[in-house]
Amino acid sequence: MAHLQASGQSAPVLANSMAGRAPVSLLERLDPRSRILAATAFALVVVALHDLVALSLAVLAAGLVMLLARLPMARTLKRMVAMDGFVLFMLLLLPFTVPGEEMFSLFGYPASREGLLRAVDIALKANAVVLMLLSLVGSMEPVRLGHALHRLHVPAGLVHLLLFTVRYVDVLREEYERLRQAMKARGFRPRSNWHSYRSLGYLMGMMLVRAIERSERILDAMRCRGFRGQIPLLDDLAWTRQDAAFAFVFACGLAGLCLLSLKGLA
Repeated sequence: MAHLQASGQSAPVLANSMAGRAPVSLLERLDPRSRILAATAFALVVVALHDLVALSLAVLAAGLVMLLARLPMARTLKRMVAMDGFVLFMLLLLPFTVPGEEMFSLFGYPASREGLLRAVDIALKANAVVLMLLSLVGSMEPVRLGHALHRLHVPAGLVHLLLFTVRYVDVLREEYERLRQAMKARGFRPRSNWHSYRSLGYLMGMMLVRAIERSERILDAMRCRGFRGQIPLLDDLAWTRQDAAFAFVFACGLAGLCLLSLKGLA
């Protein structure tokens, strides 16, 4: 939101550039609100599934949507691996902590079949949901995402926070690099001692102080330009036949996953 408000010229330029650029994928022709709602519905349905076949099909469906979104495969897979590494330790412990039928033992600790199935269940759900979110929502322009969220009646404060973060995260990164460069110029080398911990604490504190000062200056500049907490909508979002067809196909796919899961449980 800040880059729409802080400069009187940046918003029209950005709007014109977004309006004039031809969509590079099928998903970009859709209303962003339909993509957000589809990603939310997919996450809710997948989390409720427990059949491994249905979850495997959900992962395949998310991969197909990733191809339709034309996401860079290498970068997307790296993000997926990073997410898997975050939950890998928990998944490895589940076979040894969930009681059930013993499959094998490791150092005297039995591994249960139920624990292994639960670990696979969680891994498939996490990968399917994250991949679908990256495909449908992560490939969206931040400003377009903010407008869509506002049209979906998300609280304005949350939308402002999202757009401020997107706009100024790079500014804070540059500020951090300048402070680190100044510390290196003074001979600082991070080590495992109290001096390094104290210096890094000072660095984080200075980052917070400068971020607060910058936010106050930005807020004053926005108020001088007439900002009253309202979001200027630069995009005309409209529901089209493509959105209706996408919603119908997506709903049929979710219904199929639910039926397959119910059939598996029966």
